[in-house]
Formats: sequence, C-alpha cells, structure tokens
Amino acid sequence: MDIQWRKSSKSTDAEGSNCLELAEHDGEILMRESDNPGVVIHTTRAKLRAFLDGAKEGEFDSLA
Repeated sequence: MDIQWRKSSKSTDAEGSNCLELAEHDGEILMRESDNPGVVIHTTRAKLRAFLDGAKEGEFDSLA
C-alpha cells in the first residue's frame, strides 16, 4: 500500500517531532503523528472539513 503522507510546513519543531500528517487512501482521509506512525485515524472528508472549519473559527484555541 503506497500512501503519500503530507504535513504542513508549520508542523515541525527543532527536533522534527511536532508533525501531524494527512493522506487520502481508498476514499478515506488518514491522519497520524509522525513520531507514532503506527496509529492511524480514519475519517471522511466531511468530518475533516467540519473540524477544520471549527479550528479556523477558533473553537479549539484553548487546547493549544
């Protein structure tokens, strides 16, 4: 299975361990942390869009 993982250019720290990666495979959106690549979250485009819209509106700012 050849999955092309992508990450934001802003998602790295000095050690390179602050990365969240996304990919698309078989119609699903996959998400993982680069320092723990064996744990993969599967979601849909609609759920990811809802999350990203909420993030853009600041709904999760208190967690960062």
